[in-house]
Amino acid sequence: MEKRHLVMILAVVIISVLPLIIYSGLGEEEGYFGGADDSAGDAIAETGYEPWFEPIWEPPSGEIESLLFAVQAAIGALIIGYVFGYYRGRGASE
Repeated sequence: MEKRHLVMILAVVIISVLPLIIYSGLGEEEGYFGGADDSAGDAIAETGYEPWFEPIWEPPSGEIESLLFAVQAAIGALIIGYVFGYYRGRGASE
């Protein structure tokens, strides 16, 4: 192996392991892995905002909600990929 390959592998290992060492034993309770959605929801709740309506259907669990989000993202990616492929193929045939 070349020296630069070893340096790149070492860099990847350091980048992968360093956060685990820094935050070992700390988690969401301490706020390290909280997302923007949680922060925004808390900020909105502090203002006293009342929603205008309730959702029609709420997924039974967080896993189902994540699945539906992933399916939605996959469908969007397929549509975008199809459009790009169509126009690229159309341009190549001309």
